[in-house]
Amino acid sequence: MSAKGQQLRHVLAFGLLALTCSSGQSGTVTQSVPREVQRALAAELNAAQDQSHPMCYELHRSSPRATSTKKICETRDGAIALLVALNDRPLTSIEAAKEQTRLNSLLQDPKRQLHRKQTDDADMERVLKILRALPYAFLYRPAGMEAGPNGPMERFSFVPNPSFDPPSLETLPMTQMSGDLWIDPARGRIAKLDGHLHDDVNFGWGILGQLDKGGWIRVEQAEVTGGQWRITHFQLEMTGRIIVKSKVFSSDQRLTNFTPVSADLGYQQAIHMLLTGNSETHAQTR
Repeated sequence: MSAKGQQLRHVLAFGLLALTCSSGQSGTVTQSVPREVQRALAAELNAAQDQSHPMCYELHRSSPRATSTKKICETRDGAIALLVALNDRPLTSIEAAKEQTRLNSLLQDPKRQLHRKQTDDADMERVLKILRALPYAFLYRPAGMEAGPNGPMERFSFVPNPSFDPPSLETLPMTQMSGDLWIDPARGRIAKLDGHLHDDVNFGWGILGQLDKGGWIRVEQAEVTGGQWRITHFQLEMTGRIIVKSKVFSSDQRLTNFTPVSADLGYQQAIHMLLTGNSETHAQTR
């Protein structure tokens, strides 16, 4: 699995991915997709498939129930995470011991990590399908220039493409989502994307579930080291119903302290790094 794909796995796996993943794309890339957007989307797809730049980083996640901070290392065997804080406080000795026991048991059972990697790989396939569908699912138009943290950004608004025929239930939210994206023109990358549901999304005539009008998503990314771009902030607020159970999808995630590591880093080595706090042993050689 690619380094960026592993990161997306941790950002999206809590539920949105299952609601927006695509099993393909339908329609055509129309003239309403400006060349700058096409280039940026192609760059994001290429970056998502790039497996040569794994990193370790910190993920701080806030939800209505709790906040947590994890240290995550991407490896050739899948990502490894260590919980280091709960509700903005360090772990107690008992909680820290449970985390160490969990990772030690993972060391003793490579099949568990293999299963986790297979799940990562399956999620990555869904991510790639989402990226491939973006030029087909929406129509884009220029919306002016805006100041960004690293210089001017080009803003583009998007609305559903009426010729996009969602091939599965999972693609239905794309037919009711509008928003804006911002492109860093100097680097040809997407710096931010805001999307919101302007109408309810019903799955299977409302029998399987529904996402409610007004839900929204925001993704921000930036260059974090050596020309490598990563997601740095992700927010999601959606409500709906799955079968008969009401659901609230609410999350605010910040990703920081990115450190490159070797592309041949194995998961056992990453566990050792996380438990000892030594992230320099397998730092990527530049």
